[in-house]
Amino acid sequence: MAVSPSHKHVPDDAHEWVSFDDPDEERTWMFDVTFLASGWTCIFGSGCQGVLTGPAPELVQGCCSYGAHFTGKEDADKVAKVAKTLGPERWQFHAKGQKGVIKKLPGGDLGTRLVDDACIFLNRPGFAAGAGCALHLEAEARGVSHVELKPEVCWQLPLRREDESTADGRVTSVVRQWDRKHWGDGGADFHWWCTEDPAAFTGHEPVYRTMRTELETMAGTKVYKRLAAYLDERTAPKAKVTLLPHPTVRR
Repeated sequence: MAVSPSHKHVPDDAHEWVSFDDPDEERTWMFDVTFLASGWTCIFGSGCQGVLTGPAPELVQGCCSYGAHFTGKEDADKVAKVAKTLGPERWQFHAKGQKGVIKKLPGGDLGTRLVDDACIFLNRPGFAAGAGCALHLEAEARGVSHVELKPEVCWQLPLRREDESTADGRVTSVVRQWDRKHWGDGGADFHWWCTEDPAAFTGHEPVYRTMRTELETMAGTKVYKRLAAYLDERTAPKAKVTLLPHPTVRR
């Protein structure tokens, strides 16, 4: 369905979606076209106000203030193993990390330890190697994707994958933008969240291209190629159907 340039009668929070079956599994994929075709880009250290209860860009904490919640023991073990290979030249809290980087959270889940009210892997402003995630800096130094070293939730953000199974065993996997509601009750207390601020929608390439590695890791290469081919056609200059702009830039 073509959408008129004025986007009249379109709900403020409307998103377009595409779905198709996985060629190798009993699975249906659903992708948030509106976000994946948008110009969202991470503005960590360049306008990001953080996820505290008030604006705090000077802290340069991004979404690292509360540490990372691991998806399971395998995710936690991977990061703990990587931590043992980090040196103090790229990890500000290397010494404290020798006592362990994982803690048990209320409810039994696992997460990263906190140091001075933020993730133990977060280098603070003034550190010689630069502010930001030590795991991310290490990945850059090794010439590998940060997907290989960081906790799953960290490399996925602001993407989110949700899987639902039916009684007959078929799975529906939804890949969407991460909204503040996905953080639980605490998300409502955030002063700021990046998918709600036009300042973060200034990228020169759409998300499905800039986050190709993340999407391929989440959905597989075959599924990504099918998705990218569809979005390439939808975003082409001669496309016959107008894409719905992201709500953040549409308002």
